[in-house]
Amino acid sequence: MTTREKLGYLKGVIEASDFDSSTKEGKALSAIVDVLDSIVEDIEDAFEEIDVVAEQVDDIDADLTDVEDYLTDCCDGCGDWYEDEDFDDEYEDEAYEVECPYCKESFTVDYETVLDGSAPCPNCGELLDFEVEEYDEEPEKED
Repeated sequence: MTTREKLGYLKGVIEASDFDSSTKEGKALSAIVDVLDSIVEDIEDAFEEIDVVAEQVDDIDADLTDVEDYLTDCCDGCGDWYEDEDFDDEYEDEAYEVECPYCKESFTVDYETVLDGSAPCPNCGELLDFEVEEYDEEPEKED
């Protein structure tokens, strides 16, 4: 039984009971039924809006799937829409010499440590932060 059907049943029971709507109790009961009726209407409206939003989300999901399929079919293997993976591979095995600004001792870190952004100094233990700048293969042309 739906909430609307239960409310209809309750209204029928109240009408069959011959409540006097002019008494305090009758007025209170009538007001309660009116409030329940409003609540049921609000709930039904909310469910309708939820259904509309759910349809929109399904449409967006289908569109996104189409875009993913297109990109996978179009660019899979060619690397055109991926980041330049060869660039990372090129520097993966490289070591970088770093001088600690606190103890002035030099040590080396690998590429992955640089990408992490920080490492402790093996000599004094201070945490050193690294700034990684974007590498631009082609310099901008000036007009």
